[in-house]
Amino acid sequence: MVTTIIIIATVYVSIAAFGDRSSVLPERLRHGEWFGKLDFCPYYVIDKKQWHRLFSSGLVHADWGHLLFNMLTLYFFGYLVEDAFNAIYGNGIGTMLYAVFYITALGAASVPDLIKHKRDPFYHAVGASGAISAVLFASILINPKIGIMIMFIPIPIPGYVFGAIYLAYSAYMAKRGGSNIGHLAHFAGAVYGIVFPLLFEPKLLGFFLEQMRM
Repeated sequence: MVTTIIIIATVYVSIAAFGDRSSVLPERLRHGEWFGKLDFCPYYVIDKKQWHRLFSSGLVHADWGHLLFNMLTLYFFGYLVEDAFNAIYGNGIGTMLYAVFYITALGAASVPDLIKHKRDPFYHAVGASGAISAVLFASILINPKIGIMIMFIPIPIPGYVFGAIYLAYSAYMAKRGGSNIGHLAHFAGAVYGIVFPLLFEPKLLGFFLEQMRM
């Protein structure tokens, strides 16, 4: 249920924020100015105390491809994690924790860039990729051998293999720089996706290791 609400809200706000670039919504529902009010700008967060940008930036996306990729990933893994949270923590509590997990993941994934670019008024970022990374890695923690499909590779890759490659690549690209992709947010989100579930159920680590030995 929470995953459905997140997808609907994100799709609606993102399309509305496309403004004149979108022909899907009628003109009265287009809000191009939302893009500038909701995106993540560390300078505005620190200097102007616009803390909402840590979270609202996850509701807007750069373009259709960006939005589609993130929402498809959330669709495939979000429901799995939400169901797992309910199974692990109990119905109701699991749903609440999953909602808290996703919302706080948006902020947690933005913290490294907040620190790095806090004096740069020209740095802007959008998208839910950091939180999506958190959801993806929570699913790997819960089921390390889950099959993950990657473009141009015809067979699924075990989650733990994908996770190791993803973390190494994100760390390398974040250090290298020169890209408009938020690799640092991806890395931070992935780490948060492992840490958050373990804080509430440390036994998940033992369960993870047990599955790895099977």
